[in-house]
Amino acid sequence: MQDRYTGDIGDFSKLGLLRALCSAGFSIGLNWYLTPDETHNSDGCHVGYLDQDEYRECDEELWRELGKIVKSDKRKVRHMEKDSILRATFFSECLDFSEASKDGRCKYQPKANRNVLRSEWFERSLAALAGKDIVCVDPDNGLIVPSAAGRPKENKYVLPSELAGYYAQGSTVIYYQHKARRKDPVYVKQLDGLLESRAFPGASGLALKFQTTSQRYYMFVVQPHHKEAVENVVTNMLSTAWKNHFCLLDSE
Repeated sequence: MQDRYTGDIGDFSKLGLLRALCSAGFSIGLNWYLTPDETHNSDGCHVGYLDQDEYRECDEELWRELGKIVKSDKRKVRHMEKDSILRATFFSECLDFSEASKDGRCKYQPKANRNVLRSEWFERSLAALAGKDIVCVDPDNGLIVPSAAGRPKENKYVLPSELAGYYAQGSTVIYYQHKARRKDPVYVKQLDGLLESRAFPGASGLALKFQTTSQRYYMFVVQPHHKEAVENVVTNMLSTAWKNHFCLLDSE
């Protein structure tokens, strides 16, 4: 997540889902996986939904609240951290691997430093979100891929060990997954791989795709005692206007 994305269609889909879970009685924790704003592309421009009734019908209160933020040009994550948008505990500490250089050019800390920084950052997030029924993580790109592991842009991904850390605290975990030029089964297979590991005992999976405007996935690693209630929330959500934008994918 970057501040410049605040209030775009991604936030509308993610927060709409979490609001449905919250309304069903789940306590929510949200780690934005906030990273410094980048300027090399125009990401974050997907705000046309704020002029379309088909999205307003999904969740009018959320639609209006995000519209206020976007139209006021105060696109900062902190402006979404209020009860009228989502009753939750938020972790919004920025995971920043950069460091100042004498010539003003972008420079990254050495790998060893990045590892320590990330480990300490993650431990603080665990403490902040402990005890929440649902923990949602919102990295820019989703689950780590081999080409990014150990690289300076690794902060744009979530690590399996981090998902396991939240799960070990008793939380059902939802992670954001960006859709690149790959078909749905690729991402479902990644989720299934997590479920097959020993790090998530008893977990079941649920793969929810947001399929309009800017496609993305919300992948669930569900605690056994949450399974029925979580599935009911998603089923009920897909019986509303959200059904025009979300769909379930097959997962083990």
